[in-house]
Amino acid sequence: MATKVEQTTKEKVKQTAQKLFREKGYAAVGMRELAKEVGIQAPSLYNHYKSKDDILREICMDMAAQFFTAFDAAIATEQKAGRQLRAVIRAHIGVVAANMDSAEVFFQEWIFLEQPALGKFKKMRLEYETKFRGILDKGIRKKEIKKVNTKLATFAIFSALNATYDFMRSTEKLSQEQMADELADLLLKGLKT
Repeated sequence: MATKVEQTTKEKVKQTAQKLFREKGYAAVGMRELAKEVGIQAPSLYNHYKSKDDILREICMDMAAQFFTAFDAAIATEQKAGRQLRAVIRAHIGVVAANMDSAEVFFQEWIFLEQPALGKFKKMRLEYETKFRGILDKGIRKKEIKKVNTKLATFAIFSALNATYDFMRSTEKLSQEQMADELADLLLKGLKT
C-alpha cells in the first residue's frame, strides 16, 4: 500500500504533467522536464509511472470515467429526451469545468496514446457517443425530437461540448451553468419538434 507521501507525489506528477501537456503538447514534454517541474530527480518519476505514456493513459482514462459517471447520473432522474440531453450537456460541461487541464489534454493529446490504451480509448469514446445517440433515437421514436441524422447531430453536439474548455479560458466569462444552459438552448432548439 502506498504511503500518503507517495500518493501526494504521484498526484503532483500527474497534475504537473497535465499542465505541461496542455501548455506544450504531449510530444514536446520530456520526463526530465517533468521531474524538474515536480521538484524531484528524473529516476524518481519511475517510482510512480513506468513511462510518459502511462501518465497520459491515466489522465485520459480518468477523464473518460468521469464523463461516463456524470452522464449516468444526469439521465437517472430525467425521462424525456430533451431534458436528458440538457442534463447530459450540463454534466459534460461540469466535468470539463472541474478538470480544465486534464480536459484539454483529453481532447487534444489522446492521439499519442499507445496500444492497447489507444484502442480502449477509441472504444470508450464510441460508447459515450452511442449513449448520446441513444437519447436522440429515443426522442425521435417518442416524437419528442424531430427526425434528424443522429450521427450528425451527435457530431455537432460533441464539437460544441468538446471545445468548451477553450471558451472557459477566454476573457468572456460565463458561469458553468450559464454556459451549459445557453449551449443547450442553442443545440436543442434545432432538435425540438
